[in-house]
Amino acid sequence: MPVFYLTDELIFPPVNLADEDGLLAYGGDLSAERLLLAYQEGIFPWYNEPPILWWSPDPRFVLFPEELKLSASMKQVLKKSVFEITFDEDFEGVIAGCKQSLRKGQDGTWITTEVEEAYVTLHKMGYAHSVECWQDGELVGGFYGVMIGACFFGESMFAKVSNASKAAFITFVQKAKGMGLSIIDCQVYTEHLASLGARFIGRDEFLEIIQS
Repeated sequence: MPVFYLTDELIFPPVNLADEDGLLAYGGDLSAERLLLAYQEGIFPWYNEPPILWWSPDPRFVLFPEELKLSASMKQVLKKSVFEITFDEDFEGVIAGCKQSLRKGQDGTWITTEVEEAYVTLHKMGYAHSVECWQDGELVGGFYGVMIGACFFGESMFAKVSNASKAAFITFVQKAKGMGLSIIDCQVYTEHLASLGARFIGRDEFLEIIQS
């Protein structure tokens, strides 16, 4: 299966042409217009160094808000108000925290300065959002992503203390139920999100949901 090269033209190839790992294309840019088009078509950027790589995996790892799972231990953490959770209070702090977070099995971060600036721009436009987790006035965890219509496309999360990112994510999902969000895109499998109820669905089903 060929991997397509993107030019300055604002267009993506059909996602069913992605390879078996989900890699669809490379090149292009991280302009707000291209990023928004990508999300609307079930595509996201993920790369460690240039060129930009664009992905649309099949199956897709997602969480339906009504399927959120809470462990007994996390129920206690939330009940005791160990953390203060806020929304869109420090987007730049959250993305910086994700950028600096060390990942098991990864040498570096995919959040380059270019990526950071692109998502800060989306935040200023009202598309990218953050959830912050605070403890004693310090930002100790959180996550960010892009919201289009009734869909939230998660990008990255971090935690400096145990349960911080989980507390932020759970609080957001509980709030999402009242906001009318239909799906949270987790992109690829992580044990962390699987424990909270995320599961795989086919790419065609995913596209049908986000484009409805």
